[in-house]
Amino acid sequence: MSSRPAAPPQSAPALTAPVEDYLKAVYDLERTGGAAATNEIAHRLGVAPASVSGMVRRLAEQGLLTYERYRGVRLTPDGRRAALRTLRRHRILECYLATVLGYPWDGVHEEAERLEHAASDALIDRMAAALGDPAFDPHGAPIPTREGAVDERHHVALADLATGARARVVRVSDEDGELLRYLGELALTPGAEVTLVARAPFDGPITLAVGDARPAVGSVVAQQVLVEPLEPVEAPRTRRSVAGRAAAAAPGRGNGGTS
Repeated sequence: MSSRPAAPPQSAPALTAPVEDYLKAVYDLERTGGAAATNEIAHRLGVAPASVSGMVRRLAEQGLLTYERYRGVRLTPDGRRAALRTLRRHRILECYLATVLGYPWDGVHEEAERLEHAASDALIDRMAAALGDPAFDPHGAPIPTREGAVDERHHVALADLATGARARVVRVSDEDGELLRYLGELALTPGAEVTLVARAPFDGPITLAVGDARPAVGSVVAQQVLVEPLEPVEAPRTRRSVAGRAAAAAPGRGNGGTS
């Protein structure tokens, strides 16, 4: 009796749009604060906490999440790979919409949200190649590679800079179109160099130097702008300052000791 040929291996089923959204939300919450709480996921997605609990149980059964009571939700390796695939599609779409189709940077996020679940990985790879394989999206978020590598560097919020500190804007929150329009008007976009000039007391606004402008922004806005601190610009050394240091270092001058 002849044996029947083995059935070809089945590929993993495609994930639904809600599942991809959940995995993205958990990834982002893990990135910024460790394990994700169910109420944080509900707030991020705008859904009821009870529905989050049910979805978390289902995704845990599928091997995409782990959940421990009082310890929160985390992605499994399979869940992380799926989240990064969706993030790659989303961020490449944002780049394509902004660079090729001329969308404003405050309008690409919502459009990419609608398109990311329908676009194939092959289409996204073609778009990425046409764009020169960008490393960051228009808002400064890193774009995962096809292999799932992502450059998630730690940056500080603009609100946490010390007075007088210089920094370069590297990333801004992309979920609020009105905030993006406001930041664009102030030229607080990725790549801009800023100096924190003054800070009002009692959690008041901070005054910045952005080119020739001196905008003041509230602490809530400043928390949404991530920056990379820069070394302060050194003042030119004058002959007097050099001579003064030499005199202070001479024997018998100053406090007479070294540490």
